Amino acid sequence: MSSKFLLRLAAICMLLHAIGHSFGALGWKSSPNAVIARVIDAMQTNHFYFMGRSVSLANFYEGYGIIMIFVLLFISLLLWLLSNEVAHPLTAKLLIPLTVFLIIMAIDEYIYFFPFAAMFTLLAGLCSLAARIRHPSL
Repeated sequence: MSSKFLLRLAAICMLLHAIGHSFGALGWKSSPNAVIARVIDAMQTNHFYFMGRSVSLANFYEGYGIIMIFVLLFISLLLWLLSNEVAHPLTAKLLIPLTVFLIIMAIDEYIYFFPFAAMFTLLAGLCSLAARIRHPSL
């Protein structure tokens, strides 16, 4: 497999991750049972002042979920753009920290979320690593 193919595969993995995350992040308020419904209600109804404004944990939770959609889309776009420039010296410089980031992110997702999400990120990280190893100019 070429480095270009591996980076595009990584980009597609992260795009699929972004799509799956979007469903969860935008639909988190619908609860599967009464216990979770009470937790969601408490997150939404209990407000406190932070940095001069009244907020709830739901505000933070929803905001983090939405910003992660953009982060995942950005990573996917970045991997795709790098796949078009595998011979460029900047690609090598960007690919190393990006690969490390993806692997750390996969570990975090496995510990704090669930293996299915971590699988997409880990696969993207491993594809990025393989692309870096396989391309001689990188």
